[in-house]
Amino acid sequence: MSSSTGPAPGLPVRMPRPRQSGRHRRPEPVAAPEGAPVLVLAVPGAPSPATRGLAEEVISIARSELPGLEAGIGYLDGDGAEYPTPAAVIAHAAAQRAERYELARAAGREVAEPEGPVAVVVPLLAGPDAVLMGRLRQAVAESGATAELTDVLGPHPLLAEAVHVRLSEAGLARADRARLFTVATAADGIVLATVGGEEAVQAAGITGMLLAARLAVPVIAAALDQEGSVAATAEQLRGSGSVQLALAPYLVGPELPEGLLDAAAKDAGCAAAEPLGAYPAVGKLVLSQYATALGITQPQGTQLR
Repeated sequence: MSSSTGPAPGLPVRMPRPRQSGRHRRPEPVAAPEGAPVLVLAVPGAPSPATRGLAEEVISIARSELPGLEAGIGYLDGDGAEYPTPAAVIAHAAAQRAERYELARAAGREVAEPEGPVAVVVPLLAGPDAVLMGRLRQAVAESGATAELTDVLGPHPLLAEAVHVRLSEAGLARADRARLFTVATAADGIVLATVGGEEAVQAAGITGMLLAARLAVPVIAAALDQEGSVAATAEQLRGSGSVQLALAPYLVGPELPEGLLDAAAKDAGCAAAEPLGAYPAVGKLVLSQYATALGITQPQGTQLR
């Protein structure tokens, strides 16, 4: 029983945890600057509840790294109602900023007129896609507001890590190269599949080199949207001595046409891993693109290298 002066004798007293010092100290949390532009996650492909769930999870990861972040989701093939387009989300952000400014003035507060972009648009794409990026630039122009469009998420070592994890989840690679155990179904050759043309294949090839270093097996990039490319790459790997192949999508997921991955895996005669999806690194890379565009310094523990 406690008294007015404190806890009763014999009861534990909850003390504040001392701040950890030294090189292992946890970084101070950084919040989004007040009035910062809205992060608009631009999602390619046909909208669906599954796509929306994936995008919301990616946004949730970004918000966990930068509290106070304002974010919205724009669907490149959206219908403008249930699935708003990037242009609609940007225009809404502009209207909200203008309304806040007018309300502040009406309340008699001295506020500077808002400057700079109302939104930073980050494509939910692992690699380049000239057609989709062209459509996004058009969407930004159609919004009638000032918005900045960032580059795609890769190539990046964290995406190589994400592909490795998806392969291990499918039983096609060891989960940790440092552990001395084998996976009976582990592939000895990887076809790293992407969409978006030759530029996308070249970019995937950079991530492929990082993946090959992680797995110590050959990795060759191929175009899912180019007929025969995956099968030809699989034959190339077999010709160089690989026996058990795996198809690894270098794709987040929404940009992948339905049935294309399964058809390519069947043509190549190999098993396939799942797309990257809402792997934590995807959300962190989305935030990194946003932060870089605005010059926001992220906490040391969350900076990407």
